[in-house]
Amino acid sequence: MTDRICILGGCGFVGARLVIALAEQGHIVRVPTRNKSLNHPLTSTDGVEVCQADIHDSDTLNQLTTGCRAVINLVGILNEQTSDGSGFHHAHVNLTEKVIRACEHNEIPRLLHMSALHADADKGPSHYLFSKGKAQELVANANRHGLATTWFCPSIIYGPGDSFFNRFATLLKFAPVFPLACPDARFAPVYVEDVVRSFVRSLDDNETVANGYNLCGPKIYTLKQLVEYTARTCNMKRIVIGLNDTLSRLQAHSLGLVPGKPMSYDNYLSLQVDSVCETGFPERFGTATVLEDIVPAYLYRQ
Repeated sequence: MTDRICILGGCGFVGARLVIALAEQGHIVRVPTRNKSLNHPLTSTDGVEVCQADIHDSDTLNQLTTGCRAVINLVGILNEQTSDGSGFHHAHVNLTEKVIRACEHNEIPRLLHMSALHADADKGPSHYLFSKGKAQELVANANRHGLATTWFCPSIIYGPGDSFFNRFATLLKFAPVFPLACPDARFAPVYVEDVVRSFVRSLDDNETVANGYNLCGPKIYTLKQLVEYTARTCNMKRIVIGLNDTLSRLQAHSLGLVPGKPMSYDNYLSLQVDSVCETGFPERFGTATVLEDIVPAYLYRQ
């Protein structure tokens, strides 16, 4: 078996960095994408095989993973086109089932999986957290059948090109007074390179098999504090007004009707659970990076 690794979601925010990190270590990395014609920068990276494919097709997935010694599933969505949970179930649960079957079919010994902090198959308050919990449960159970799995549950992931600080920086440009839903929701943002390092180090670490790891940064912030920090870092004088629960629900419902869904009611439900860790960043993966050491370098250019 060649030292080939298939990464689903390899063209995304975390995925592209993980692909490069593994390629630099000498691995051959296969990256399926829905549209290869977009000319993703990874297509010119040594050791990377970018191929156009529908990863939700089981036969295609079997072909993609043939000859691989590990599969990494980073696929996840924060919103769905519908509001009944079917989109989340398709992206998180159905795909994970197919990935596990493909690993078993091709006798692939290793699977790394991206879950979410406080994903819960029993009490997940949102379709997002519930479906992520169901997928995580599948991955954990797969160990009983000989597939060595490890899963990771991060808080908000930040870094250049993120969809958190960059999105708020864009929204703040057009709103001198910024109404904010769920202002007291708490987060422990984790740096994207710390997440990538955790995946890379766990790949050949047998001690991580059949284990899940919560990934959080070293400091906890409220959502309002993070938005206010974004404004200050971008040199924008903005008034951020935290909305009460009733108005937060109303804003979530309203924005869920806007194309692109900048926020949805399912997001609101997810925000009812603080995205923080009970313990610090796992020592076996190194030290977590301080947010203030990274964010100004890319937000200042906004």
